[in-house]
Amino acid sequence: MAEYFEDKTFTAEDLGDRPLVKGEYEYCRFENCNFERMDLSEMKFVDCTFSHCNLSLANLDHSMIQDAKFEHCKLLGLKFDSCNPFNLSFSFDHCILDHSSFYQCKLKKTKFISCKLHEVDFESADLQQAYFEYCDLLNSTFLNSNLEKADFSTCINIQLDLDQNAVKGAKFSISSLPDLLVKYKIQVTG
Repeated sequence: MAEYFEDKTFTAEDLGDRPLVKGEYEYCRFENCNFERMDLSEMKFVDCTFSHCNLSLANLDHSMIQDAKFEHCKLLGLKFDSCNPFNLSFSFDHCILDHSSFYQCKLKKTKFISCKLHEVDFESADLQQAYFEYCDLLNSTFLNSNLEKADFSTCINIQLDLDQNAVKGAKFSISSLPDLLVKYKIQVTG
């Protein structure tokens, strides 16, 4: 039977080189923990905060992540699309998410604040009203994605096909215009 943890703080010293105990974690805080390549499959994280943690290449198969906050975390190559989709919700603040996948994830109103998102897969994701503040989206993929009312106005390196994504009401900066129109092979000057 899986263990249950509530309102507990875990630090790098608490975990050492041991894997995280399989279980359910609610209102817990993880500080400076290294979960790189760790098996976090079928675990449950509800209202948890991860601060200055490394979760790169962790296995998230069938994990439940609800209302989680990631702050100053390294999250390279994570497959969020393998998580349990029920109430999947999180926010990211000053995180590195390069090479991660949100394929077909429902991410309405998700906040990405000052994040590095190089080569991230957002294909077929529902990003309605998502907020990307000062994010770098170099070579990230948006295809058949719902970006309605999403805010990209302070992002850099955003390139997407306006004809192959739902973009009604989305916000972009004037400086991102050349990248948004690259498919038309026109030059934007000014």
